[in-house]
Amino acid sequence: MAKDYYGILGVSRDASDDDIKRAYRKLARQYHPDVNPDPEAHEKFKDINAAYEVLSDDQKRQIVDLGGDPLAPGGGPGAGPGGAGGPFVGFQDIMDAFFGAAGGSRGPRPRTRPGADAILRLELDLPETAFGVEAPIAVDTAVLCTTCSGAGTAPGTHLATCEACGGRGEVQSVQRTFLGQVVSSRPCTVCQGYGTVIPHACPTCAGDGRVRTRRSLTVKIPAGVEDGMRIRLAQQGEVGPGGGTAGDLYVEIHERPHDVYSRKGDDLHCRVTVPMTAAALGTRLTIKTLDSEEPVDVKPGTQPGSTLRLRARGVPHLRGTGRGDLYVHLDVRTPTKLDAEQERMLREFAKTRGEEVAELTKQGGFFSRMRDAFNGHA
Repeated sequence: MAKDYYGILGVSRDASDDDIKRAYRKLARQYHPDVNPDPEAHEKFKDINAAYEVLSDDQKRQIVDLGGDPLAPGGGPGAGPGGAGGPFVGFQDIMDAFFGAAGGSRGPRPRTRPGADAILRLELDLPETAFGVEAPIAVDTAVLCTTCSGAGTAPGTHLATCEACGGRGEVQSVQRTFLGQVVSSRPCTVCQGYGTVIPHACPTCAGDGRVRTRRSLTVKIPAGVEDGMRIRLAQQGEVGPGGGTAGDLYVEIHERPHDVYSRKGDDLHCRVTVPMTAAALGTRLTIKTLDSEEPVDVKPGTQPGSTLRLRARGVPHLRGTGRGDLYVHLDVRTPTKLDAEQERMLREFAKTRGEEVAELTKQGGFFSRMRDAFNGHA
């Protein structure tokens, strides 16, 4: 019994060629195995292909209209879908056939292409990041081949047109499918899509148009840069294939730890230890900043953990004028060892202030005074 090819596509017997094509496109998108993994959809797709093959061919359609089946054994010319030489193409080829992508000329791709960016780590000390510096750096990148000037050919020779693709950079193939003849284009494997070949490669760069080498540069570090910042040097990166425009070089700043100062943004912090007596009586300290020496007054009665602020003695602002501040954190040092005379004098001092020190050997004396201190009775 002949198959109902009109019913498979869902069209009437008087459907036009355009109606048949539209119906097939709709069903092909719905049941193609690349879109619908259901095994039943795969079988359905075979039937759809067969129906379109028959109804899009005037001779085969005439056999169907007469009650025959051109794809059945002895029923007419051609083989069934999936048989030897059966027209089964991929989903992308179908889309290309629908929308004209296949056969669209792309042309040869250029041998000269832009180069990649490069990055370099640069370690600097705090004064260098604070006030700026001109730092020498060594860069390992690809540079233009001076032998061929980027052409990739040996001296005295030139590029030759690819005979396989005729200089187009692509080759075309014609495929007979259920849609008719589909022309598809692929990059030429002989010239790799360039359209030209190098008969005699440059002995220095082997046809790449660039060589790797170490260069010495000087980078200007502006005042106020911070750890992790990057400085861009335009077109100092990798030269591209074929002598293409060089990419950029990024110099990433890494600030070494300082033995005195720690940095938070544009502010600096340091710790200074003062004796207990100096904190009690007051004193004057000389603080060595990054670029000067500054006198600092410690007021009498300064407590442990106090902070002194020196305005505009930090790091210069990267953008704009002015500088950050310097914060001096004071650690009050209590003596750990006293001789007999020093201990006697300190006890006498405590008595004059009503702060008699309790003997640890007295039961309850020390802890009672601690309790009183917490309760505000000291």
